[in-house]
Amino acid sequence: MRAIKAIITRNLTNFTRDKMRFFFTIFMSVCFLFIFSFVMKSTTAGFEQPMNYLISGIIIMTVFQSALNNSMSTIDDISSGFMKEIIVSPIARWQISIGQILSSSILAVIQGLIIIIMGLFMGLHIDFLHLIKMIGVMILVGITFGSMGLYFATLAKSSTTFQVMISVIVMPLTFLSGAYIPTTLMPSFLRPIVYMNPLTYTTSIFRYITLHMETQSVSELVKAGVAFDINGFIITPNIGLLIILTICTIFFSLCVYQFNKADFSKVKVFKHNH
Repeated sequence: MRAIKAIITRNLTNFTRDKMRFFFTIFMSVCFLFIFSFVMKSTTAGFEQPMNYLISGIIIMTVFQSALNNSMSTIDDISSGFMKEIIVSPIARWQISIGQILSSSILAVIQGLIIIIMGLFMGLHIDFLHLIKMIGVMILVGITFGSMGLYFATLAKSSTTFQVMISVIVMPLTFLSGAYIPTTLMPSFLRPIVYMNPLTYTTSIFRYITLHMETQSVSELVKAGVAFDINGFIITPNIGLLIILTICTIFFSLCVYQFNKADFSKVKVFKHNH
């Protein structure tokens, strides 16, 4: 546990020192909030609380993207020689991988909380119980996609390969999750991809909690794009939560296994020109 705690502390310290990285993460979330607020106002006349509907999606997308992108620190550790030093130290590799996953998750949750605070000034109403539930979902999303990001980082043979992999993953998953544009407004030929997208279910359960939709009927949830009718089978937010838990377990196990056998000496890191 001391090794895991040390890795978490070290990664958190590095993040707080990189103020530009933090600024642009929040800046992009604010930009998306500003841009898509016009889309919500013009295309969601039938939705209740359209801005809160959007804000909740922005929050969980911030957590997702932060958790995935924070795995880039593994590549940075390889380039600096830190990873080589820590691997030869008397610390089990599984402790290193768990430390990296948890630090990515913590950073992602912190950034999500910042967006929540901003949302409060834009009309988002949250009580203490729902806030605890929201934090729980953010932790789950952080661990899930932190594990996924670290898994891809250990598979990548170069830093540029990792960046391309993340870019290919982030853009389609984000825009086909219903976070910015409701899935009910998407064309029918995209629906199969939407239903296979794990972010669809993270967005739905988070929105379900954030907007206090527990009292709504299943048909109302389907109409709001929070539940999904797949040929008569209804995927409710709670079922979606089970799907995310399953994905989290799979990628967490794969990540730890892949990290244990990864040969970091073969990973090529290309320096950025400044």
